[in-house]
Amino acid sequence: MPTPDVVAYVRSALPPPPARVLEIGAGDGSLARALRAAGYDVTAVDPMAEPGSGVEPIPLHAVDVPPRHFDAAVAIVSLHHVVPLGESLRRLSEVMRHGARLVVDEMDLAAYDARAVVWWLGHAKIDKQPQDLIAALQEHIQPVWRIREELAAWFDVGEPVPGPYLYRWKIDPALRGEEEQLIAEGAIPAIGKRFVAVRR
Repeated sequence: MPTPDVVAYVRSALPPPPARVLEIGAGDGSLARALRAAGYDVTAVDPMAEPGSGVEPIPLHAVDVPPRHFDAAVAIVSLHHVVPLGESLRRLSEVMRHGARLVVDEMDLAAYDARAVVWWLGHAKIDKQPQDLIAALQEHIQPVWRIREELAAWFDVGEPVPGPYLYRWKIDPALRGEEEQLIAEGAIPAIGKRFVAVRR
């Protein structure tokens, strides 16, 4: 289940239920279930979806609905995995109505430096060198600037709001406060980026 702050962020940015919402990269379907329980009509997709999760096992570019079908879309730490990115976002633009919001929560690889990696590795208890972890991520993760650049062809893209992210990634979520304090002190960068893009 996404952390409570993620659910609150998504709910605050969505139109009221029963809006039709597309969730991109829905994982185990827990956020989709929470949104359905709140009255939303959710289509959740993820090419790695497990049977019985309530998530369609398809990539974004294969979503098969009529044009302008969705009132909103949600992408929680998923757009950085989407390939092919340009074709997939074009398809997203086709299935969202004009004025619909895309609610994005991402990890900003460009901000992920050795200070942040060392702090995270210390809590994740993974025996890996910081430069090796960064290199491995760079091989398969789209940076936020590229996602925003691609979206700009069809969306008015809001400015990203930086914040904590590492506490949600394979370590104890109770470390959120420590991460926020370190960010405030300038000891580590804010890896999280949240923004809303509106379909023109």
